[in-house]
Amino acid sequence: MGPKHKPEQITDLSRLRAFMNPLRMRLYRLLYAAGSATASQLAEHVGETPSLVSYHLRKLAEHGFVTQASGEGADGRERWWQVASEEGWGFRDSDFVDTPEGAAAVGAVTRGIFDTRVAQYRTYLDQKSAWGKAWSDASFSSEWLLDLTPAELAEMGGELEALARRWRERGKAAKAADDAGDREHVSVHLYGFPFRP
Repeated sequence: MGPKHKPEQITDLSRLRAFMNPLRMRLYRLLYAAGSATASQLAEHVGETPSLVSYHLRKLAEHGFVTQASGEGADGRERWWQVASEEGWGFRDSDFVDTPEGAAAVGAVTRGIFDTRVAQYRTYLDQKSAWGKAWSDASFSSEWLLDLTPAELAEMGGELEALARRWRERGKAAKAADDAGDREHVSVHLYGFPFRP
């Protein structure tokens, strides 16, 4: 069994606040998917100026979320960026909600992440027919209503994370072997939270 990979847990409020800006959230997601990119390339995707994008990338770098990509940009005129860790990052609400500022940051970041995911799924739904039968048949959206304890929900989350990690490693291995085939970026959103009917 290989080493256990875990997303970095953010416990510093100033680092969490770095993601209160929706553009920074989008830039981070784009870099994560692309592997590496320049501010100019990212600016085209988000419809902003390269100088504004560069500013936000530097702010993300100050907080340790992105870093300069090594070995990119042979002419040295453009700076290439990548995420600092492929494992990503996470946070526990309980580390922040004991102050009004922390609670506000958690709310803003969590809603921002959710809004970004909803927008991404809506874009897929709007373009579904363009993806063709194989992709539209393979895509899924499911909801299960379960009766669990907090410990069971946490255990299930760990199992789902391990499953997703296994599939991510499989895709990375295929890419490294130059086996692109009809491989595309795939976004999987799973939520687990308590509710009362």
